[in-house]
Amino acid sequence: PCLTWLRSPVAERTGKVLGEFCRCYREQYGVALFNSVRYEIEGNGGPQAQLLHRKVPLEDHVIYSGNLFQYIEENKKWRNRFCVVPHNYGLVLYENKLAYERDLSPRVLVNSAGYKILTSVDQYLELVNSSLPGVTPKSGHSPILKCPTDFPLILWHPYARHYYFCVMTGKEQEKWRAVFQDCIRHCNNGIPEDSKVEAPAFTDAVRMYRQAKEQYGTWDMLCGNETQVLSNLVMEELLPELRTTIGARLKGKAPERQRTWIQISDAVYRMVYEQTKAQYDAVMAKCEEERPQLESTIRTDMDQIITSKEHLASKIRAFVLPKAEVCVRNHVQPYISSILEALMTPTSQGFAEVREVFFKEVTDMNMNIVNEGGMEKLAEYMEKLSHLAFHPVKMQSCYEKMDQLKLEGLQQRFDVSSTSVFKQRAQIHMRQQMDDAVYTFETLLHQELGKLQGKDDLCKSIQRILERVLKKYDYDSSTVRKKFFREALLQITIPFLLKKLAPTCKGELAKYQELIFEDFASFILVENTYEEVVLQAVMKDIMQ
Repeated sequence: PCLTWLRSPVAERTGKVLGEFCRCYREQYGVALFNSVRYEIEGNGGPQAQLLHRKVPLEDHVIYSGNLFQYIEENKKWRNRFCVVPHNYGLVLYENKLAYERDLSPRVLVNSAGYKILTSVDQYLELVNSSLPGVTPKSGHSPILKCPTDFPLILWHPYARHYYFCVMTGKEQEKWRAVFQDCIRHCNNGIPEDSKVEAPAFTDAVRMYRQAKEQYGTWDMLCGNETQVLSNLVMEELLPELRTTIGARLKGKAPERQRTWIQISDAVYRMVYEQTKAQYDAVMAKCEEERPQLESTIRTDMDQIITSKEHLASKIRAFVLPKAEVCVRNHVQPYISSILEALMTPTSQGFAEVREVFFKEVTDMNMNIVNEGGMEKLAEYMEKLSHLAFHPVKMQSCYEKMDQLKLEGLQQRFDVSSTSVFKQRAQIHMRQQMDDAVYTFETLLHQELGKLQGKDDLCKSIQRILERVLKKYDYDSSTVRKKFFREALLQITIPFLLKKLAPTCKGELAKYQELIFEDFASFILVENTYEEVVLQAVMKDIMQ
């Protein structure tokens, strides 16, 4: 009854948020398309990578599998489940291993974008108690969840349903924690990076939408694919209203009310997701339909669009830059080196660990060839090596270096809600660099195989190729780290500057709209040009 009553107001609120977002997206789409075409014409002057990049991703392989216990909410029982993590990093739960081998339908499929992995029931209860203020079980009452072992693994989401697992030992818990964390990391990174128009248009539209609501800085729920991110955007606004409307009406003891609240939140999230998917797909289709005409205009009028944009930028620069430079000098410059130092130590250690793990795996493989395998076993060893970057447990020693990342007082000063955005970004770079190193090694060894005479030749060749790949890795990882530091510094400082400058600059921007020719209004936005000027104010310090 509650959900039937909620359906109409939820749909109305969702429609309102998505309507505003879609307007932002269509504006940003034209700008992103212009930038993409301009980039294609003018080319990329950046450093060329030394390592090779796998063009066709590895598919049809299982990243991890094993047994764990899952709490089934319907009958309040714990059941043994066989869990498989395929190449797409979904969590797939089967009745047992036999059901998986017989290719029967799984019990549960989990996309873990936006989830957090918790390894303590107390941590979980703290989050549940804070999700519905004023509803806390009294001392001595049964909590919402009891775990039969001391080694729980709980997937918690601020809006969607929660998943409860446990294992028998601390060692198993650590392994599964690494596996779940890898799934979350991969699923969070759900917006395709090879999309040169849609991805930047989408992320800029999300940022512009939130800034219009005076929400600056990093956002923890920019997680998953576009529909998931937009559903999070809607729920961020909808949930406080729901809490006020529904919270007081919930009946029963505190744990029962908490359970009901989690179920309602999940059901509303699914409603929002369905509506969001339909509305976002429609705006995407509309943009795709208009793309050929827009692109034709850009290619025909490229020089005039650039001239018009530069004229607009010069006017905004004259007004904004003096204010921005003072703000940078007083509020940003003194802290850049501290931010950089906080980022550099864990990141550099993580990339050094990637190098060490790669070196050890190839060296061990070489030793196995010498001692037992020979040429006959090479294919089997190489198959294992090819999946190294996607092995959650072997990569964990690299990823956990980022756990040291602390921005201390800087986090409050620059309104950074959490460091998880930067941790996950660095970890994704680590995985990519590992896979590039492995793929380069595979390719170079494959080229040599026809020329080799026996086991000794093979071992010498592996050693020589390993040294070559490590040199390439050192060059590329340095480039990747510099790019990561630059992007992180911008992510931290630019929203802070925009917020500081908003009271004196934002209200004056409307008058610059008349400087844009109507024919070019799809490709030049005053707000974006203003942000580029602010970026220029801090870029010199960041590059240094």
